[in-house]
Amino acid sequence: MKIFFSRKNASIIAGLVTLSLLGACGNNEDTAPEETTTAWDEIQEKGSLTVATSGTLFPTSYREEGSDELTGFEVEVAREIGERLELEVEFTELGFDEMLTSVQTGQVDIAANDIEITEDRKDNFLFSTPFKYSYGTAIVRSDDLSGIETLEDLKGKKAAGASTSVYMETAREYGAEEVVYDNATNETYLRDVAIGRTDVILNDYYLQTLAIAAFPELDITIHPNLKYSPSEVGVVMNEDNTELAENVDRVIEEMLEDGTIAEISAEFFNGADVTEKVEIEE
Repeated sequence: MKIFFSRKNASIIAGLVTLSLLGACGNNEDTAPEETTTAWDEIQEKGSLTVATSGTLFPTSYREEGSDELTGFEVEVAREIGERLELEVEFTELGFDEMLTSVQTGQVDIAANDIEITEDRKDNFLFSTPFKYSYGTAIVRSDDLSGIETLEDLKGKKAAGASTSVYMETAREYGAEEVVYDNATNETYLRDVAIGRTDVILNDYYLQTLAIAAFPELDITIHPNLKYSPSEVGVVMNEDNTELAENVDRVIEEMLEDGTIAEISAEFFNGADVTEKVEIEE
């Protein structure tokens, strides 16, 4: 059987083919994937950076007596980061353990509170380029060093601090009984050691030195022989926020290069430059 096509039929078929092709093109445009908005895009859009800090850790994050203004070494470093990224900085005051949870859940962009960089934490978070180097020490009672000569003597002693800090991990490792506070001030920690409610505070050398100097009336001291765990500190970010981390690293490296962080360090650590790496014999 033969089928004959007139010019009219041919025109109709050609029109249908054209419509079909145009329709296909239109469908492709409709189904094209939308651009993904990143956390860094959202931060830029709102024009601000949310930073978790304690507000109770002298001289990292605190308020001077009689002032409502939050300040401290890492508070001012965070402010400078924001300025160089052309972002306002909004601080949220949280306990140490809450900070890391808030970073993980995206409630804050950054945590800045003398948080040590460890391999375990790097499995779950992004850390900035380090800008503070130190080591661990122990605050004990002056008269008997709280009965502690070596780290092995921590067994059975009451060690005060944040549950998830690397220093409390050290205390647990050596058998100490942990005493955890809910975002308490330095004075509370120190007085409890002095009166025997607790025995020891394991923490960073620079923080411990300044804390003791702030309360000379208390019968406490830094243990003369305990030096351990060289440490590096940076700000903490969600592991998925790679663009934020890249931009934070860029400005921190600028600040290290031009001496800005060293100047901030001198202001809060009695002239010491915490950006310099330290060597200790373990």
